[in-house]
Amino acid sequence: MTKAFDYFVILAEMRTGSNLLEATLTQVDGLHCHGEAFNPDYVGSPKLNALFGMSMADRLKDPLALLHRIRSADGFNGFRFFFDHEPRVVDAILNDPRCAKIVLTRNPVDCYISLKIAYNTKRWQLTDVKDKIAWKPPFKPAEFEAFLQDRQEFQIRIQNALQITGQTAFYMDYEDSLRPEVINGLLKHLGFEAMIDSVADTLVRQNPEEMADKVRNFPEMEAALQRIDWSNLARTPNFEPRRGPGVPRFIAAAGAPLLYMPIQPLGDGPIRDWLSRLGKGGLAEDFTQKTLRAWMRKAPAHRSFTVIRHPLTRAHDIFAAVLDRDGQADLRRALRAQYDVALPPDEELAGMSASDYRAALLGFLRFLKVNLNGQMPHRQDMLWASQWTIIQGFAQFAPPDLLCREDRLEQDLAFLCRGAGVKSPPQAPRTEPLAPVPLAAIHDDELEDAARDAYPRDYVTFGFSRWKPLD
Repeated sequence: MTKAFDYFVILAEMRTGSNLLEATLTQVDGLHCHGEAFNPDYVGSPKLNALFGMSMADRLKDPLALLHRIRSADGFNGFRFFFDHEPRVVDAILNDPRCAKIVLTRNPVDCYISLKIAYNTKRWQLTDVKDKIAWKPPFKPAEFEAFLQDRQEFQIRIQNALQITGQTAFYMDYEDSLRPEVINGLLKHLGFEAMIDSVADTLVRQNPEEMADKVRNFPEMEAALQRIDWSNLARTPNFEPRRGPGVPRFIAAAGAPLLYMPIQPLGDGPIRDWLSRLGKGGLAEDFTQKTLRAWMRKAPAHRSFTVIRHPLTRAHDIFAAVLDRDGQADLRRALRAQYDVALPPDEELAGMSASDYRAALLGFLRFLKVNLNGQMPHRQDMLWASQWTIIQGFAQFAPPDLLCREDRLEQDLAFLCRGAGVKSPPQAPRTEPLAPVPLAAIHDDELEDAARDAYPRDYVTFGFSRWKPLD
């Protein structure tokens, strides 16, 4: 046998035929499969008290030790692993190129129905058809969608790990596991010269009937399945790079357990002033992750917040910042020369009419759409990153306790103060507009549509509808 791999894993799910595949593979001399070695309820099999000298208690203390024993045992060893098995070994398995990955799948509807039948009849394996217990389960759409989501997420995790580490798995469907020629191809992949003549005959297929004969409510099931978004076509694509938490920009009240996580380019002077008037007064700034953790430990009842804004309002202020800041001069030149944004020379920007400003803002929104979709070489600046991506970055350190909304900032901050046991200052903050031209003076459907195209995930995730002026 060529030692291309040290051990193997069958990445499967319940009712995919993994028992049959294990039984078939172990017909080959020197190949050993140790069941569900990392099942949360037992080690290898319900009938075993220990595997490679490790009890269930031993495995719970150190699951990687069992993985090491499987890998280093005599012969070629492996096990079956499902999405809900021991999470502490997943990365070690997926990232190890010396572990052969066999990905066994099955139509998820078949899996779901088979699983419901097994749960209710207590027949998990069938060795004689005379022992079969007939039972028709009902199809429950919400239950099936949850079932499907867990398994799809695990498959995506497997795929991503293989892509990142440059590995290749041997993919099989349930029907493939019934074909000796496919099993022989798998054995070649694993480095074996020995072949099989037939699949294991120790197990009998439990529910070979057509689906219409296996469920109680087949017409309702057909209708429900038509409504399921199998390919996740309704998702909002995201091509932005991951953002860091941005801890140095965080601001805390020096005398109260409140932490503010700013999202650029909010005019947050009033919020800073409001924070400085809490408790004993003053601000704590310029944090590192170490110093912020120290602040958190000293303020055990702390609360954190950020402020989300309507995407068009925010884009309006982003555009104003691009026009005003010296550090954006290169971008302004690129907007004029390469991206068809009607900007006058820098020295004439201050004199733009409202209509010219609106036309330039519309061009900038179209630039944002292309930029955030990753369709141009110009970098995706944090200044105009989506709020969804920025908040996702916050969560790498700590997610904010509250997403305050600009249009109800006073009520949200009062709620936050009550939760932190802090008396809110009498004067509530409001955000400051940065753009020289009021949005209300230029707002129309075209700008609204362009903002939605640029920031679709912000609209969908945070429930924004058409922009309205703040009271």
